[in-house]
Amino acid sequence: MLTLKDKIRGCIAASWIGSSMGAAVEGWPYERIAETYGFLQELKPYKHYTRYTDWLRPPGTTEDGIERQKLMNLAVIRKGDRITADDLVAVWLEVLDPAKMVYKQEPFDRSLLEMARAGVPPRELGRLWPFNNVNSLARAGHTLGIINAGDPLGAAMDVYDVGLIYANENTFALRWAALYHAAIAEALKPDATVESVLETARQFASFRGQKGTPYAPYDTILSEIDRALEIASRYDDPMAMRPEFDRLYYGGAHFVYSMSQANEIVCKGLAIFAVCKGEARAAMLAGVNYGRDTDCLAAVAGGLASAFSGASSLDEGWIAQVNAATKADPYTNSHLDIDETTEGLHRAVLSRLARQKAVVQTMEAAEGYLA
Repeated sequence: MLTLKDKIRGCIAASWIGSSMGAAVEGWPYERIAETYGFLQELKPYKHYTRYTDWLRPPGTTEDGIERQKLMNLAVIRKGDRITADDLVAVWLEVLDPAKMVYKQEPFDRSLLEMARAGVPPRELGRLWPFNNVNSLARAGHTLGIINAGDPLGAAMDVYDVGLIYANENTFALRWAALYHAAIAEALKPDATVESVLETARQFASFRGQKGTPYAPYDTILSEIDRALEIASRYDDPMAMRPEFDRLYYGGAHFVYSMSQANEIVCKGLAIFAVCKGEARAAMLAGVNYGRDTDCLAAVAGGLASAFSGASSLDEGWIAQVNAATKADPYTNSHLDIDETTEGLHRAVLSRLARQKAVVQTMEAAEGYLA
């Protein structure tokens, strides 16, 4: 029987493996990936941020998106519950080292840290982030879906608190992150189906925190999701959709982070999830081989599929390699590996559920008083 712990492990494992495997071909067109590797399904050494360092990352080493996720993981594990923007920034101030961040995180991550150190309130930091549709939180915030397992609304609400570190409340970046992490919370349910996960994403397309509703009848984001799912409905092979998505999302690099826009990554991720019917390995590898922002897409497609179907289809050799690389990584924000992270997050979810259950039992016992 697939357990909640299996699903959490799958979500973490697929997002880390997909990020590492996809990073080796990030920015490549899918034709180049096919010409070079055929179908890439191995962890490779790679370089990132060569403008700062020539560090050749060993196979299984993760990248900046997972460094953001690791910070959220640490905050949840320490608190044993849902986190706020304040909780996450407190972890930043404790563990981040700008001298190490240069090797694995974006320049603006370091700028945000310096502003936090200077006393800028956590929920004001996102007003200073200039990339308002980039997929920073959508591709890195799996933690928010996990700690809200079974509670899509809680996941979406947490995006509109924690996410204010990375974007202001009116940005599309938060809206795409909210619907994606709500879908992860749904996928973690024991009775989740492919259809229920996709419908949850659709329902939260109009969610805007306290100011919005997940049930607005029409929205441009919902229209874009439905376009992606209509494409998916015509294919049995996720790889066959690549040319059609490339025609929709321009294949060049004509502005900063043009390959990393939240709408493109989340729509592709949902379409891959649909065609793969939630099968983790197939979804993650599709993201790796799709071209453009491959590490982010693999984390989104693979993370959602593995939250739904667990880690059983993932190669344990991949997990072992990523775990080894994590332990050896001199620049990572956390040396907790996939399995240690899973244990910590699972404990936090169980602790939260126990508190919720205690409240329900207390109030049920007071039924006469309430009447």
